[in-house]
Amino acid sequence: MTEAVRLLIAGAGVIGRAHALRVQAMAGCALAGIADPSPAGAAFARELGVPHWNELDTALDAAQPDGAILATPTPLHVQGALACLAHGVAVLVEKPVAGTLEDAWVLVSAAERAGAPPVLVGHHRRHSAVLEVAREAIASGVLGTLVAVQGSALFHKPAAYFSEAPWRTQRGGGPILTNMVHEVDNLRVLAGDIDEVQAFASNTRRGFEVEDTVAISLRFACGALGSFVLSDVAASTRSWEQTSGENEAYARDTTEACYLVSGERGSLAVPTLRLQTVQGEPSWFEPMRVRTLAPAQADPLQRQLAHFCAVVRREVAPRVSARDATRTLQATLAITDAAASGRAVRCDGNPS
Repeated sequence: MTEAVRLLIAGAGVIGRAHALRVQAMAGCALAGIADPSPAGAAFARELGVPHWNELDTALDAAQPDGAILATPTPLHVQGALACLAHGVAVLVEKPVAGTLEDAWVLVSAAERAGAPPVLVGHHRRHSAVLEVAREAIASGVLGTLVAVQGSALFHKPAAYFSEAPWRTQRGGGPILTNMVHEVDNLRVLAGDIDEVQAFASNTRRGFEVEDTVAISLRFACGALGSFVLSDVAASTRSWEQTSGENEAYARDTTEACYLVSGERGSLAVPTLRLQTVQGEPSWFEPMRVRTLAPAQADPLQRQLAHFCAVVRREVAPRVSARDATRTLQATLAITDAAASGRAVRCDGNPS
């Protein structure tokens, strides 16, 4: 494929608009149009000077794109992806890959069928330069055998966040499915698969149907143990959004980290990338060597788009496959189950 990769975008919400603007700005790809049933979606298409359709199937037939980006509500992810595959179109599905494990495994099966177009899931932090440097450092063995992972996603969502979208106060709209799915994916990148979780959840601060604070314990397949605190009512900056600086919409705090990955010979704070390593025999009586790793500055969404274009051209395999993203969803939903049941929940394996 030597011509520009023509990409259709379904969904003209915040993330769909972010994708559309990057498509128009990037050399080597072109925006084939917008599929969105809302008047705002039609207006956005006119603003960009591209065709607009109300329905995805109609858009796929009319535009005949090389690839499609699905920035639709989560319950529509799988049916939209299946429509793209049926049209022979490569697809980038926003995260989470699905709202239920049953739906996710349906997509995995379709995506892994012989001859199926490639499916990339939009866990855009996988394209973060910061996370990439952290992953490479850990994989190098500089920390030794991993023993502990600590993490937090502590932030305070303003009242308007809920008044503008009341569904966020209802089941399925809480921070576990909305925010923790990103954190679970990051933790998997840093420390590998999660085998088991326990959790406590509370909704006492806001009193909504959904949780506002969750304390989580994790057992990783590598043998490390982890703890994570999630809250969208905590006046804190210890979250990926506010410490990484990768999204300018959020106030940034460069002094804080939101993860600490510790091994027998060192620890790495992320995203500050402050690396502490032992200089001889590990001992709390001896000082550690401290240095800070330096990643390149890069926009993860832009890097993801470049990767997707390469996927569409069949130059590379998707960095996040439907199966990989389903493992992230599985661990995330296990947290919900553990909080509801009060029991440890395993989150490994395939469907029976």
